[in-house]
Amino acid sequence: MPDKNIHKGHRKRVKDNFLKNGLDNFEDHQILELLLFYALPQRDTNELAHKLISRFGSISGVFDAPTSELLKMGLSDNTVTLLKLIPDISRKYIVDRRDNESKIIDTNDLPEYFKDRFIGRNVEVLYLLLLDSKGKEVYSGEISKGSINSTDVPTRKIVELTLLYNAKYVAIAHNHLSGFALPSKKDLITTQNIYNALKLINVNLIDHVIIAENDSISLRDSMYGTGIFVSNN
Repeated sequence: MPDKNIHKGHRKRVKDNFLKNGLDNFEDHQILELLLFYALPQRDTNELAHKLISRFGSISGVFDAPTSELLKMGLSDNTVTLLKLIPDISRKYIVDRRDNESKIIDTNDLPEYFKDRFIGRNVEVLYLLLLDSKGKEVYSGEISKGSINSTDVPTRKIVELTLLYNAKYVAIAHNHLSGFALPSKKDLITTQNIYNALKLINVNLIDHVIIAENDSISLRDSMYGTGIFVSNN
């Protein structure tokens, strides 16, 4: 009860401040404190927010922290679930907004198109984009999880979806968890294999983008794609 009395009205003031002014004037620990209100109705979330940011370095570090490490901080399953929802919801929101704005894709800057698809990813994901002859998006989505270097790369699925949507151009992207976007030898071999499979049905693989934190590489526009990609004009 003493803790409740000391902070009487604090939560309402924080919520009212957000509803009136947004988060622009909030510090990171205050944003986290506000979020934690909804998982911890009877606890001082300000102190906890400070501890979490101190432990993981930043608010994004908290959201991206392994579940096991968050549980070690004494958080409940419900609280951890709330924190882990944020990156996925953010990604879904951004992608949905972008997809609803325009379906004509600028193929000259595919890293920009793909980067939001990998926000908060903590596993490797292969993403597929299909375009018609006018550059209009006819399909986009995650088609596999796991290393693109494995034998499980779904080349057959890529071909099947390409035929199903009558696509003319294909682009793929995957992420590196290492923080470096430089392609491995196996990445290049995989790209060549997908390119060859699509050429058999008269479809062009126009790019393979690798995303890694704040870095990205378009194989088509870099020296790494030499000998794989051809002019799309």
